[in-house]
Amino acid sequence: MTRGNQREMDRLKAQKKQQATAKGKKESATTLQQRREKDAAALREKQKKKEEEKATQGAGGGKK
Repeated sequence: MTRGNQREMDRLKAQKKQQATAKGKKESATTLQQRREKDAAALREKQKKKEEEKATQGAGGGKK
């Protein structure tokens, strides 16, 4: 019940495919830093909006 060379060939094929996908996923440090800054700015904006909404609700202008 041996598969002979097929198992080895499939293993090599899978290894090459994995290496090819790993090459395309790398990000440079500058783009990573830019993405982090953009995400942080978006979160600060979201938090600011939420605080303003909370303040208006506390003043009696909110929904019920």
